Amino acid sequence: MIWNEACECMSRQDMEDLQSERLRKLVAYSYDNVTYYRKKMDEAGVKPEDIKSISDLSRLPFTVKDDLRDNYPYDAFAVPMRDIVRIHASSGTTGKPTVVGYTKADLETWAEVMARTFSAAGVREDSIVQVAYGYGLFTGGLGAHYGAEKLGASVIPISGGNTQKQIMLLQDFGSDAIACTPSYALYLAEVLGEMGIDPRKDLKLKYGIFGAEPWSHEMRAQIEEKLGIRATDIYGLSEIIGPGVATECELQDGLHIMEDHFLPEIINPETGEVLKEGQKGELVFTTLTKEGIPLIRYRTRDVTSLRYDKCGCGRTLVRMEKVMGRSDDMLIIRGVNVFPTQVESVLANMAEIEPHYLLVVDRKNNMDTLEIWVEMSEELFSDEVKKIEEVRQKIKDNIQSLLGLTADIKLVEPKTIERSMGKAKRVEDKRKL
Repeated sequence: MIWNEACECMSRQDMEDLQSERLRKLVAYSYDNVTYYRKKMDEAGVKPEDIKSISDLSRLPFTVKDDLRDNYPYDAFAVPMRDIVRIHASSGTTGKPTVVGYTKADLETWAEVMARTFSAAGVREDSIVQVAYGYGLFTGGLGAHYGAEKLGASVIPISGGNTQKQIMLLQDFGSDAIACTPSYALYLAEVLGEMGIDPRKDLKLKYGIFGAEPWSHEMRAQIEEKLGIRATDIYGLSEIIGPGVATECELQDGLHIMEDHFLPEIINPETGEVLKEGQKGELVFTTLTKEGIPLIRYRTRDVTSLRYDKCGCGRTLVRMEKVMGRSDDMLIIRGVNVFPTQVESVLANMAEIEPHYLLVVDRKNNMDTLEIWVEMSEELFSDEVKKIEEVRQKIKDNIQSLLGLTADIKLVEPKTIERSMGKAKRVEDKRKL
């Protein structure tokens, strides 16, 4: 079901006219109300009146996460605190958190784009949605919560973790949709199996709305098989609004960007050059309607590409490919670019192992090394040494074929690799220690 046909099925010309109108207003609004944007534009020699349409977007300077940190906590806000009704923030694992303020209108926009997201995933007014994203400063829980409520669904705000209780509520409350990270969905499937619960027979679960971390098509196939659901990839980041920036539809053929609110570009991460449709690069967003903290050409560091052809579902919104990783999280090992999702795509196709892995990067004798820890299945763990060695060599050969890189494969016992209630840890880079 399409939640808002007027916006989601708009003609390309009408969309570009709307985006141009909103961009003009945004640039003037940001220049007048945010000191660092006025300074950035003055330094770039650009005035608001110079921006007449989206074709002028590349004249504007980029915004990066450090700009928000440098204006911590509230100097990036465009409105006085009396108009801010909600504050969220990133985890701040690499320093001070990035702080995001929402006006009442911003929260209404957020609920709207999340209602579109849930509708595209299959959720209906009579659905029961179990929100297993974390509630708090993280945007996942509350973003999903208010979007599902706007759609008219019933919401179970259980938050993340507490897996035994999650399963009890799935059984007792009859949830037909769950929103969480894909790695947590796999963990749920694992625990369900240990408890002897068959999701297809014992649960009413039909839809999964998964985001907050990159995940591969192969991982999707595993989730759908293990839980018996349709797994929908969603995309968002707290600086832009939270979840709801983009979502897959039932065709699972790219993520529709809510481009009436979030104007996307793809750039070369090294040069800043704007790339053409279909070219892979770094995703950049301009928030066309944000009041609390408007962002102009915000560099997400996420790597993807854009497509403007009309989707078979009827939506005309531009689509982004699944994010394969982040340009700042990409590993460079002996000159080879490596994303964890590439490794995941190899491992997810092998029945002898579990979908839990860790990339351990180190430097020995001035040379980078890659060791991949992979969990064995219970069956493989109890098998003969010869079989285990065959599987190890198969993984090594497949990684070599895909990446052109030799990696050491360490097969570990079942349940060895740490499970995550939120974003899964996929990399341990000892070169930085």
